[in-house]
Amino acid sequence: MNIAIVGGGIVGLALGYKLSKNKGNKIHVFEKEKEVGFHQSGRNSGVLHCGLAYKPGSLKAKLAVSGIKQMIKYCKDFKINHDICGKIVVASDENESKLLENTAKRGKLNGLKGLKYLNNMELKQREPFVSSYKSLLVPEEGIVDYKAVMLSMKENIINSGGDIILKSKIKNIEEKKNLIYINKNSSFGYNTIIYTTGLQSDINYKKFTKNKLKAKIVPFRGEYYTLEDHAKKLVNHLVYPVGNPKFPFLGVHFTRMINGDREVGPNAVLAFKREGYKNSDVSINDMIDYLGYSGFLKFIGKNFAFCINEFSTSILKSSFLKKTQKLIPDIRNKDIKNGPAGVRAQGIDSNGNLMMDFEIKTHKNQIHIINAPSPAATSALSIADHIIENYIN
Repeated sequence: MNIAIVGGGIVGLALGYKLSKNKGNKIHVFEKEKEVGFHQSGRNSGVLHCGLAYKPGSLKAKLAVSGIKQMIKYCKDFKINHDICGKIVVASDENESKLLENTAKRGKLNGLKGLKYLNNMELKQREPFVSSYKSLLVPEEGIVDYKAVMLSMKENIINSGGDIILKSKIKNIEEKKNLIYINKNSSFGYNTIIYTTGLQSDINYKKFTKNKLKAKIVPFRGEYYTLEDHAKKLVNHLVYPVGNPKFPFLGVHFTRMINGDREVGPNAVLAFKREGYKNSDVSINDMIDYLGYSGFLKFIGKNFAFCINEFSTSILKSSFLKKTQKLIPDIRNKDIKNGPAGVRAQGIDSNGNLMMDFEIKTHKNQIHIINAPSPAATSALSIADHIIENYIN
């Protein structure tokens, strides 16, 4: 089969890697930027998510649990730096303690092993600066260099006879005799096109299928601070708050990066541009697009306080710091400096609800991954398997 993959993030590359193993396939990966993993995939916190908090039975839960195992094996096979260091999830009061218990139940239902509540001495041995009412150890969680993973997948695709076509934006397609031709005057036809375009996924679905979509991708920017060298001692591994079950965001947390740095974040700030990594990044067209969507306006109406609170953490360092001090009270303004930012491609449905699970749609011989934010990086190889097994003839 001739298969085109549009989007050179980690999911697109995982698909290319898996499909190129079949020597009967000719794989072309199209990426509009100058390098693979330029957007979501190359700007995340580098965490391997084991499936703790996702709804049992959901695609996220199933594919995270199988995906982390595959990703660890891939890293071992291709000698990519990773560390299954475990994480601690912290409840700060009695109400959060109940949420933590529900989270642990979900983890057990998803098949996680070794979950353990820590007493105060056990917590202090592992994370001496963390403040906790109740804490849960999740030993299967880890960290990885996703950029190295993507460069490895790119190399493997090329070595298997596939092509990575950079700086190549798909402007139009033409269907002839059950084949799809990309851009004008192309003589190479594809049996299947898979779109893994993240922040552009809803736009591409409507453009190339001519179908309506009862959802929209809205960009939420996640901003991080980096701990100064003298403050790295404040956190040893991964430290997370209990997530709010209303939202798919994991809250401001501490991460030991694979290079030894420590990051804290992210917030979840509505961005003014789909690929906008700073408050000064503005696209009038993008803003009109989602401000004119009734589902987005319903979301704002339901969650106005949340949105204002998150925006305050973007413009006021003191507001961001306050969230970090809930986990590590000793952290101070002098301990953190501006770090990187990413943008989460988050689906919102027509009722104003955040889409909590992965979403895949098909049209003729097109496959569109609509909603695939975190833990899509961890799950990339299992997402690839899911698509190959269920959608490719």
